[in-house]
Amino acid sequence: MTQTVLIADDHPLFRQALILAVGRVMPLARIVEAGTLTAAARAAADAGDLALIILDLKMPGALGYSGIALLHAEKPDVPILVISSAEGAGVEQEARAFGAIGFLSKDADLGAIEAAIAQVVGAPLAPATPSPIQQDQAEMDKIRREVAGLTPTQLKVLLAVLDGQLNKQIAHNLGIAEATVKAHMTAIMRKLDVRNRTQAALVARSLGLDLQH
Repeated sequence: MTQTVLIADDHPLFRQALILAVGRVMPLARIVEAGTLTAAARAAADAGDLALIILDLKMPGALGYSGIALLHAEKPDVPILVISSAEGAGVEQEARAFGAIGFLSKDADLGAIEAAIAQVVGAPLAPATPSPIQQDQAEMDKIRREVAGLTPTQLKVLLAVLDGQLNKQIAHNLGIAEATVKAHMTAIMRKLDVRNRTQAALVARSLGLDLQH
């Protein structure tokens, strides 16, 4: 039976990270995205097979813990996993009091997010497999090797994408044709095993290639 997972977060890039995590734990799940609390409540109400809600505590339209309370009231039997940048010893306790089943910091790595999702939905883990942290480290090492194998031009294109540049800007800045930029992006996405430039930027940022820092 197909299950639906609602990802409610107003940051598109972070939603992509959550989509990647859900896809690894629940590969057959149908994912619904929402960028506001109103959209999240509507999506929750419309989904008859909702298995999990992943919620940003500070969603547009939410005051305090109202987002948790609203979605819990809408779907009282559906687990809510809160992922937030909010800090403080009482935040997790308050989130659980309003109906959340789990709480994670937005600083958590992909492995920790996957482990939390697996725990919430009861996804089985093979007994002889490495831990989620070990799996994530192995995956990151593999991606680092792929990045190290990029050509100089491909690396420049990837860094430009991370900097938010469009293909036309990248082509102008590197003195190459826009079609060549697209060809490089196709090669980069294949090497990094991602589906689009947003995910490619997410991977680059996770490796510490962020030009902003």
